Amino acid sequence: MPGLGLDLPPVAAPAATPATGQAYRVLARKYRPQTFAELIGQDAMVQTLGNAIRRERLAHAFLMTGVRGVGKTSTARLIAKALNCIGPDGQGGPTIAPCGVCEPCVAIAEGRHIDIIEMDAASHTGIDDVREITEAVRYAAVSARYKMYIIDEAHMLSKQAWNGLLKTLEEPPPHVKFLFATTEVNKVPVTVLSRCQRFDLKRIPSELLASHFAEICVKESVVAEPDALAMIADAAEGSVRDGLSILDQAIAHADLGGHSDDTGSAAVRAEQVRGMLGLSDRGSMRRLFAHLIAGEADSVLADLDAQHGLGVDPVAVMRGLLAMVHAITLHKAAGRVRTVHGEEDRAALADWADKLGNASLHRLWQLLLKGHDEIESAPVPREACEMALLRALYASTLPDPGTLARRMAETQGSVVPPSAAAEPSRPQPEKAPQSEESPPPWDMAEYGEPSLPLRAQANPQPVRPVGEIRTIGDIVDLLDNAGRLLLAGQVRTDMRPVEIGEDRLTYQSATGRDDYVPLLREALADITGRRWQVERGGGDASPSLAELEKLAENALRDEILNHPLVVATQAAFPDAEIDWTAAETSPHEGDNLPTRSAKA
Repeated sequence: MPGLGLDLPPVAAPAATPATGQAYRVLARKYRPQTFAELIGQDAMVQTLGNAIRRERLAHAFLMTGVRGVGKTSTARLIAKALNCIGPDGQGGPTIAPCGVCEPCVAIAEGRHIDIIEMDAASHTGIDDVREITEAVRYAAVSARYKMYIIDEAHMLSKQAWNGLLKTLEEPPPHVKFLFATTEVNKVPVTVLSRCQRFDLKRIPSELLASHFAEICVKESVVAEPDALAMIADAAEGSVRDGLSILDQAIAHADLGGHSDDTGSAAVRAEQVRGMLGLSDRGSMRRLFAHLIAGEADSVLADLDAQHGLGVDPVAVMRGLLAMVHAITLHKAAGRVRTVHGEEDRAALADWADKLGNASLHRLWQLLLKGHDEIESAPVPREACEMALLRALYASTLPDPGTLARRMAETQGSVVPPSAAAEPSRPQPEKAPQSEESPPPWDMAEYGEPSLPLRAQANPQPVRPVGEIRTIGDIVDLLDNAGRLLLAGQVRTDMRPVEIGEDRLTYQSATGRDDYVPLLREALADITGRRWQVERGGGDASPSLAELEKLAENALRDEILNHPLVVATQAAFPDAEIDWTAAETSPHEGDNLPTRSAKA
């Protein structure tokens, strides 16, 4: 370099950029819908707008809401086209199918129409920006049928801005239309929502997205495998724009990888998309899930190491397993299988749905879901993923609470208590063989513990003959055995029997609330198969069961207090108190004194 004493090589001039005629436009902009027919997945909204235009019942303000990339701003522009289209001959009116060739349609599509004002509320949030709108709406449109204001990200407007727009929004001039687009409709004031016609744009299903991407690949002369498009559609999460951006990246990735077919066009392959998105191979995920439910710890850790070596995020591994469990559960419950999965996936899901029980699937879902949350917050995600999978592996081999309860019941039934061992053996009645038409036993491991009526049906108690019902206790036992526990408790607490005969019960109410009596009549009729007469009556009534229990408890207390040992103890320790709630009542050896704990 002259004057500085530095001998540097000359800098080469930049190579000239070849003229291409037009800069490349990304797919998300190139394939933005230009007509309502190209707007996918929003048929209900299109039908509503079409009927409103044909019947000339147009609202003065529209609000489009939904997740990102489903077409909110595009819909606003399409509405502007539909209301301002004049047709190829210049004589047309508002239509749901704008021509796209007239001057208003072309100008709106290119974003240069003077009467279609687009405002980004994220950068124009104040009252001054809204004041410009309220002052400009007084003037008629220059060349269009309607002057339209498209306000994107409307939820970013300040409270003062919304308040300044309320009056104009409620009673705008007939030549003005407002179009709002937002992703967070909950932040829009209710006073604004009540002045707008609201359209909730739906997420696009993965199947429809994959079909849409396949059509775009044909237009772009790109060969794409169906599994690759299915992965892109799943990664888009219902957003067309996100999916087109991923597809654009996948096409560029395919070109760089050197994969192409005989025609020289780019080929988007599933392996490349999987590596680009950091996803796990479906086959590898199936193998990992198979080893997990088989309890093979070494194979699970080996598969996880292989996924880590391929650069798959541990969170993605856990999401893949969760998706696998979810798909199996849906297939088992309703036979639903997502069409974007391949034939191998469908066969594996059907096989696992037949082998795995509902309880096992739901328990595995909870374990994996907890592991997913732990991995996201763990300092070392890989180790957290290993621990979560091992926990799920070992927990899958443990019996569920229903099985444990059944085994405990069987164990208790097989153990002979010592008191019974000392007694002479008694002849046991022969167990009646199970009928071929009887229902199979309830599988608690599969379905959990049955409800009370089903337990009573599966393990029936001997029903007391109608002729042996002579006391109110017999009626309570009858209701208990039939699973009518709430009704039995009401009878125990309230009913003072006056007379009990065959299919007849006369009573007096202890609490004055006997609204349960109609239910008692129906229950007795269902259990005994005969109609019962239950009514209030006069005469001498016996105490209710609850009152009898209270009398027995008081008598027991008097017996304890009058026992010589208790009297002597209280005389020796005047400050001692008896705790009536802490201990069980059991005969004391030698003197038959009920055992109660005392506190000083």
